[in-house]
Amino acid sequence: MANAASTLVANLKPGDGYVQSFARGLEVIRSFSASAPRQTLTEVAGRSGLSRAGARRILLTLESLGYVRNESKLFSLTPRILDLGFAYLSSMPIWNLAEPVMEALVEQIKESCSAAVLDGTDIVYVLRVPTHKIMSISLSVGSRLPAYCTALGRMLLSALPPDELLQLLENSDRVQRTRHTVTDVKELAAKIAQVRKQGWALINQELEEGLVSIAAPITDRSGKTVAALNISGQANRSSAKLMQESMLPQLLAAAQTISRLLSAQRS
Repeated sequence: MANAASTLVANLKPGDGYVQSFARGLEVIRSFSASAPRQTLTEVAGRSGLSRAGARRILLTLESLGYVRNESKLFSLTPRILDLGFAYLSSMPIWNLAEPVMEALVEQIKESCSAAVLDGTDIVYVLRVPTHKIMSISLSVGSRLPAYCTALGRMLLSALPPDELLQLLENSDRVQRTRHTVTDVKELAAKIAQVRKQGWALINQELEEGLVSIAAPITDRSGKTVAALNISGQANRSSAKLMQESMLPQLLAAAQTISRLLSAQRS
């Protein structure tokens, strides 16, 4: 299964600053997903772009370390793999600070709240406080979505320099996910410029029919956007107009509170 990370690994050349075997090990780990939680050796090799012998050596190494199990020639990840992601979360005090603020916000507005960071052309969820299930996509910490058509993504993209933004949009897989999805680079750049100007982002059914989302920036002491906070709801229950008029003030206040806590933590 080709992805941006696989392409990057394929294009990199071994050198003093690049450990190819380590990169290949990460590709093996990435080959597992919700659609492929248990795989044969051949499937892992195919998804990670490795030979069977290479994939086998990596799988056996991961098994010996406790990150992979092998049952009846089907390989799967173990819960220990979560340690790798937890190392990131535990090293960033922002998420411990953000969670109670997000929980209080959800209690006020009765809609789901999430925090995410930008990683290439995607956003990655780092914290989530759900209420109702409002999407057909199952989201949790570590889930990825395209940045170009999400409120969190456009909020994070608005912090990029113009040249970097245009390059990232060009590199994005801009799929027409709904009849509302904007895919034209110039139009997207204009919408993101508006987000930068107003200080918040709103997406009305561009990611998924019926889904409305609004996002605000989380900034550090220097004012740099380091993450984004959003609330999401169903259009038939929380229209775009309703979210902007009655929920945006609470969202902005929550994002500002987290930003102040982050600044105080690092002062």
